[in-house]
Amino acid sequence: MTRPFRHATLLVAAAAFASSSLLRAAEPPPPTVPVVTVSASATSTVANDRMFAWLRVEVDNPDPARAAADVNGKIGKALARIKGTPGVEVKTSGYSSYQVSEKNQPSRWRVTQSITLEGADFATVAALLTRLQAEDGLVLSGMNFDVSRDARRKAEDALTDQAIKSWQARAQNAARALGYDAWRTGRINVMTTEPNRPMPMMRMAASSVAAAPPVSVEGGNTEVSVTVSGEAVLDGARSR
Repeated sequence: MTRPFRHATLLVAAAAFASSSLLRAAEPPPPTVPVVTVSASATSTVANDRMFAWLRVEVDNPDPARAAADVNGKIGKALARIKGTPGVEVKTSGYSSYQVSEKNQPSRWRVTQSITLEGADFATVAALLTRLQAEDGLVLSGMNFDVSRDARRKAEDALTDQAIKSWQARAQNAARALGYDAWRTGRINVMTTEPNRPMPMMRMAASSVAAAPPVSVEGGNTEVSVTVSGEAVLDGARSR
């Protein structure tokens, strides 16, 4: 008697489960929540407050050891001058040594080393670049300007507030245009512009070292922008 009773119980439970599943399947799906995606941006022009410069030493010599020693000597002298200039940061940024062979010319070795300067006092950096070229035999490969990290962050914080307020106004307008009397904030993304990696803007030939004129600079400006995009979830009754 026990086994048939258990079997019947299982059949009843299975039938009840199937019935409830059918009822759930027959129920209408929950209403889709209307969502509109909007975006807004804010941009400002920020004065560049960092100056970058690239210099190099190039030496050709049939003896690679002599070429390397000449380069090392000039770079060492230049580094000592730069480190003695307050507010200027310096680092070596490249070294190469290779053999040069030209038709009807004896082969020689070319050794090159580069350094990078960075500073906030443009006049000081410009005067230093002039001396490094005229007195130490370095060649100015290029220079560029950018906004410092602190200045960029301060500008982005202010722009974020502006962009969010603009986004809220657009979300409100979109809700009204679609016939809804209320909305709430969904997922939001705040995006900032990537800082430009300073790259050389010019390149000078080695023959111009002896007659290098004083370096004149103008820092210019950089545009900083913040974009806010996201969802406005529409609530309230839709007007007809």
